[in-house]
Amino acid sequence: MQANLYGGIEGGGTKFACIVARNPQDIIEETRFPTTSPGETMERVIDFFRPHASDLAAIGFSSFGPLSLNQASSTYGHVTATPKPGWSGADILSPIRQAFQLPVAFELDVNAAAYGEWYWVEENHACDPLVYFTIGTGIGAGIVANGRLVHGLVHPEAGHMRIPHDRTKDPFPGVCPFHGDCFEGLATGPSIAARWKEKGENLPDDHPAWALEAEYIAEAMVNTICMLSPQRIVLGGGVMQRKHLFPMIHQRVQGILNGYIASPVITKNIETLIVPPALGTRSGVLGAVALAISLMKS
Repeated sequence: MQANLYGGIEGGGTKFACIVARNPQDIIEETRFPTTSPGETMERVIDFFRPHASDLAAIGFSSFGPLSLNQASSTYGHVTATPKPGWSGADILSPIRQAFQLPVAFELDVNAAAYGEWYWVEENHACDPLVYFTIGTGIGAGIVANGRLVHGLVHPEAGHMRIPHDRTKDPFPGVCPFHGDCFEGLATGPSIAARWKEKGENLPDDHPAWALEAEYIAEAMVNTICMLSPQRIVLGGGVMQRKHLFPMIHQRVQGILNGYIASPVITKNIETLIVPPALGTRSGVLGAVALAISLMKS
């Protein structure tokens, strides 16, 4: 039988998601499980795909990072300097390649999510550039421009951009082990928990945490708009499950820009510019499937 299914892996710092599918409407099987050690986690990934191996044409593997994505490098397929304990330097690609002997598209998790939103969502095809931010355990951004993911020295690390931090209003120093109060240091789920001594999921919608969160996200969105002039910004991740953040962010972005960007999308239709993921919580894993399909077409 000709292989006509694709595997997708989304490796997050908290959990891994795996899927076997043809497209978002034709999902054969999927699972999620906690991220533990590299060896144990990759073994669970392999166990999930093993019954489907003969039907898979390719696998798309997206993971939290930073990652070594240079295929000419001896560290290609490795996690690099991550704050996730036990994962720095881990070779996570080789076990998948060795287990299945299949083509594997390897990419940063948020890049895959950006690609999935662009590839599978028809109304996003004309949105160029498209930027996807995940705001959860960490913060990252993927950029699709001219139908391709943006790479460079490594991959975009927009979660570590600098944003205004008024320490009289918010004396919290930030949780980023590398930069302290960068965007990721101030606005992740762990930063909310550390600042307020309570997980965000337990805070009510009218808690002051959310106005501060919207402020920091809006500052980062303004930086992104001014730098990349995107036609769509998708905000995903666990923090953005609080849907009441979107109108707060929209209003604050308009206020910070103060009419400078002369586009009616900003002034009148900003809710069509900064949006939640059309693929819901599956943007990353379905983006990995899209990367596998594109690999086979290239």
